[in-house]
Amino acid sequence: MNNPAIADPLHPITWPEGFKAAASFTFDVDAESCTIAHDPTSTRRMSLMSHQSYGPKIAVPRLLAILARQDIQATFFIPGFTAESYPDVVRQIVDGGHEVAHHGYLHEPMQGIDAATEASYIDRGLEALAKVAGVRPVGYRAPWWELNWHSPGLLADRGFLYDSSLLDGDAPYRFAVAADDPRDIVEIPVDWTLDDWEQYAFYPGVTGSGVIESPAKVLEMWTLEAEAHHSQGSCFVLTNHPFISGRPSKAVALEQIMERVKAMDGMWVTTMENIARHTKATVTEVHTHARIEVPVFPGAGAQFKPAVVRQGVLA
Repeated sequence: MNNPAIADPLHPITWPEGFKAAASFTFDVDAESCTIAHDPTSTRRMSLMSHQSYGPKIAVPRLLAILARQDIQATFFIPGFTAESYPDVVRQIVDGGHEVAHHGYLHEPMQGIDAATEASYIDRGLEALAKVAGVRPVGYRAPWWELNWHSPGLLADRGFLYDSSLLDGDAPYRFAVAADDPRDIVEIPVDWTLDDWEQYAFYPGVTGSGVIESPAKVLEMWTLEAEAHHSQGSCFVLTNHPFISGRPSKAVALEQIMERVKAMDGMWVTTMENIARHTKATVTEVHTHARIEVPVFPGAGAQFKPAVVRQGVLA
């Protein structure tokens, strides 16, 4: 790039020797779970169910072949229900040397649920991944990227190393699970620009605008994003859904972006777990997140509790 991007000033990070930026290719293997969670009656729609099952049945094997050809280790966020429904596919992911991470049990709607209910979803997902693949994941991505303020504490209680659901940075950072809690976890931020859902997702009456973008346009956009992250030394995280980006032309474009990212000088292409472990071991600053309380609306104003930064201990 002629004009290098300006680095995230709040979350400085250095990468392992020989690397100047990082990238991770991640896949949310939702399959039928996301449509069922949105509307349980969707199970009556045979065509819709076939649209979702394309992910584990056709797309995941295709994507695994692409990843093997590109010699890339990826991170697969898998709902527990998907693991139970397609155990052989999950085992193929593990056998391919990829990271398996947590993505709820049935891709449950998370907004506004209480801590006990959310804990039950997390625990059921953990049980399913352990039973199917013998995996105890260290990473979590909330369905629809929707964390609650109590979510980080639940993750810390269960020994998670990192989350990837927040959108307030370009580089990984450590954050306190609560203002008065000494524990922290790593956040690896995401961005809707780098999610295939916003580019390709469409099913009548379920989601999307009906405009399905050209893979050529998406490749250009994601290349620009990767170049910017590379130039500013941050972390490029691409989120794909197999039932979307595992379709033929989209999969071809996805492999092309992999090739372009790999060719960037000093780009560390690795799993989210490796990025999180490096962050935990090298970053000392621990952030909190600003909180806004609005007791009554309108007319009563709002209370803003700013974020702070404290010093933590290296892992």
